[in-house]
Amino acid sequence: MHQLLLVSLWLLAAFPSSSIFQRPTRSPAAPHLQYLLEPLHAAVHTQRGATATLPCVLRALPRNYRVKWSKVEPANYGESVIIITNGLYYKNYGPLSPRVRLRHSHRYDASLTITDVTLEDEGRYRCQLVNGLEDESVSLTLHLEGIVFPYQPSNGRYRFNYHEAKRACEQQDARLATYQQLYEAWTEGLDWCNAGWVLDGTVHYPIIHSREPCGGRLLLPGIRSYGAKDKQRDRFDAFCFTSALQGQVYFIRGHLSFKEAGQACRNNGGAIAKVGQLYSAWKFSGLDRCDGGWLADGSVRYPITTPRQRCGGLPDPGVRSFGFPSKELRTYGTYCFAGT
Repeated sequence: MHQLLLVSLWLLAAFPSSSIFQRPTRSPAAPHLQYLLEPLHAAVHTQRGATATLPCVLRALPRNYRVKWSKVEPANYGESVIIITNGLYYKNYGPLSPRVRLRHSHRYDASLTITDVTLEDEGRYRCQLVNGLEDESVSLTLHLEGIVFPYQPSNGRYRFNYHEAKRACEQQDARLATYQQLYEAWTEGLDWCNAGWVLDGTVHYPIIHSREPCGGRLLLPGIRSYGAKDKQRDRFDAFCFTSALQGQVYFIRGHLSFKEAGQACRNNGGAIAKVGQLYSAWKFSGLDRCDGGWLADGSVRYPITTPRQRCGGLPDPGVRSFGFPSKELRTYGTYCFAGT
């Protein structure tokens, strides 16, 4: 009995009710597909600026049918139609219209090709065969390789309502991260004690090292959640997501004010870099500099790929921040961005 009690206590400690680990639930059986082939892989991985194809192939052609592609929009609780075809003709819809086409490599192929992939293209897509009472569909996820970064404005933490957080990310060459992107970033080491909005209107923060006041020392590492909050009234930080750049971030050394930093970038054929662009260059191009530099939002940051004592002394790679110093201060250089 004593041993059983110890085992029970150990299990409670290892898997508390607030843990990120949950008891698996039995999913309903997938509907039988008569005409559509189940895709081999449920996710297609790509980067910003690339061309991606979401597979949808028919095993047989019904007499009268249509195939409808749509994008599932969890933030709006709906779907946006992208393209409809009857096998001979097709019609595009919505903002994706100029960048989508059917691959149509053979008569059974209804795969969707997206060119010049953007951050907003990330998400779940549905290929639906419309055939009277025998409608069926397959779902796929377009997954962008990228990086999540926490963001707050110059006037301190917890200043954004949902809509302001969304705009702030867009202004920094990013978008609000999805919960799945935040979770993946946590598995890769993101540890941040301030709560922030994600795309579906919920609020979370990721913790690797349990500590006070980040939920307490007794809770296991994981994603702490505040759930859905009022998008107008409640205020938090933002978790932004960006992907690979179509261009280059570079550093100009000097003792520049913020205004002089912007001019220096323009004189070199670029523009002062945004926060998302610096994170992208650090993540995808291995940008590594010990020099603080101005960015477009008035912050001063620097990217470290190989940690060393003289560059902040922190043991992990990352983008370090000096916050938002006075824009008149002539202490830093600047990071610039030049597109291709």
